[in-house]
Amino acid sequence: MNNYLFIAIITTINIVLFHSTGSRLAAQDRVRNDRFFEITPSPSLPNPQVRMTIKDNIRHIYANGIPNHPTGQFPNRRNPNTISEQQYHFMIPLNPIVSSTPQPVGMAFFGIANNGIPFESGTNEWWQGNRQSGWRIEADTGFTDLGLDMNRAHVQPNGAYHYHGIPRTWLKELDRQSSVKIPRHLGWAADGYPIYNQLGYSNPMNSQSKLKLLQPSYQLKTGTRPDAPDGPGGLFDGRYEQDFIYIAESGDLDKFNGRFGVTPQFPQGTYYYVVTDTFPNVSRDWKGVPDKSFKTKGSSSRRGPPPRRPGHRPRPSRHRGGY
Repeated sequence: MNNYLFIAIITTINIVLFHSTGSRLAAQDRVRNDRFFEITPSPSLPNPQVRMTIKDNIRHIYANGIPNHPTGQFPNRRNPNTISEQQYHFMIPLNPIVSSTPQPVGMAFFGIANNGIPFESGTNEWWQGNRQSGWRIEADTGFTDLGLDMNRAHVQPNGAYHYHGIPRTWLKELDRQSSVKIPRHLGWAADGYPIYNQLGYSNPMNSQSKLKLLQPSYQLKTGTRPDAPDGPGGLFDGRYEQDFIYIAESGDLDKFNGRFGVTPQFPQGTYYYVVTDTFPNVSRDWKGVPDKSFKTKGSSSRRGPPPRRPGHRPRPSRHRGGY
């Protein structure tokens, strides 16, 4: 650990970020001013550990995946898994490259929050338990209980606590620490673009404009799903990811649930993703080229903070709330 600063948290979590130059995104990046959080972690869990460094145009994030805020009860009736330490090492490009085609997130982690908790877009739950059916069950539309807590989060079989939506407890704590309402920088997507909460400027390029809750541009399809064996039948009501359709400019955000605009950390403007309280919650595709460390869910390297127990690769769940 000669080249990195290791941070062990007893009652607070410290996040330190070292910046390099030579990147348009990094040159105006002011996240260094927002990297210290005084948040008391759950007393029943190990201490959260997070560190961020930048080297060779790559943002390295090491974390043990322990939340720095209260969580729901795990295991619970719909999610029989216990939060445990992970050994994350995520690598995020400092200079995002826009992909020629949308990059599906699939079963990967979409991004990583500044507190070391991953964002995950979809679930590993499918109609009739068959991934090949193409009908993916939604985690947060009120039809299927996958054991989400108040942070729209639950736990994978390997103990990985992860967000499927807005981490409300943590966000409230961030707001409590500041008397000024601003868009909150929550973390980083796998392709290098920042992730923000739903509060944004009504004029994307004017930080003096009124704040508003940014709305997605997805709506429920009309009509009914195909009947078995081609589909589950019934109305398009939000039970499945495939119930929704993107309607350009029907909301504030694009098909990636993001937009270009100014933020407190990027006063000249940047593309950024938004985590919303309605579908898609977390984008189902990346605009840019993602780093492969998110497809392996941060387990491609063992150079992160030393864990108290070995980490395990996630396996598909056979019970509710597995992913």
